Amino acid sequence: MDKRNLAVDPGEGAANAASRTGPRGGLPDIATLTDAKCEDGAAYEDGEVSHNLNGQRLGRKGRDTRERILLAATRLLYCDAGRSPISLSAVAREASLGMTSLYNYFSDLTEVLVAVLEPVMASAEDVYLGALRKRWDDGELGDRCYDFVSNYQAFWQKHSRLLHLRNAMSDQQDPRMTSQRIKSTQPIIGLLAEQMDGDSRAPRSPEFAMATVLMIGIERSTTISTDDELPVKMAQDIKHDDTHFLRPSARLMEMAIRDMRKR
Repeated sequence: MDKRNLAVDPGEGAANAASRTGPRGGLPDIATLTDAKCEDGAAYEDGEVSHNLNGQRLGRKGRDTRERILLAATRLLYCDAGRSPISLSAVAREASLGMTSLYNYFSDLTEVLVAVLEPVMASAEDVYLGALRKRWDDGELGDRCYDFVSNYQAFWQKHSRLLHLRNAMSDQQDPRMTSQRIKSTQPIIGLLAEQMDGDSRAPRSPEFAMATVLMIGIERSTTISTDDELPVKMAQDIKHDDTHFLRPSARLMEMAIRDMRKR
């Protein structure tokens, strides 16, 4: 399992509280923040969340405060070379806020991370998901599979800490992170089933089953290749080159699609 640094301070919100942030309209370019938004002065627009958790309408100051919290979380996730543990209190410190102020906007760490995660996953459409929507010709199948796996891994590499943290929290039975994990994977499985000439609405079909197993393998190999902390945990020099699993994953994907198309 992808157990990352998960230092959540005691009392930092109810673990089972439902997310109350509403749809995220902010963080429009969060997918590019690994480079561009590690500098001071980066800001977000937040156009859809209109009230805080106390039901008070957000004015300009409230929106700015909420944006500061999300920017602080983003900086800790993407710009902290020391990989300090992520906690709600760490986010508050980074945002120069007290915990009481932060609780006006987010009830726990999961709510903060989901607010950062959702626009990141929305960017997946342009990075790798959109390419699956058009049926690949048999003659170009090998190249298209390699491109998909390569783009999928590049996405994970760019957002490595956030995605590993999502999976680790899901493994620890956080229902909201499990929901996020499922939402990110189901569209890929459905589109892979369609590449196999199957029906994405038929989860009991052979094509859907093959697509599910295939995606489990691709995601697992990707999580291993993008986990910078695994060699340290294992006390072994097992860090692979970034492209170590690309060709085998693409080849397995190609063979699975070809095999199911012949059925």
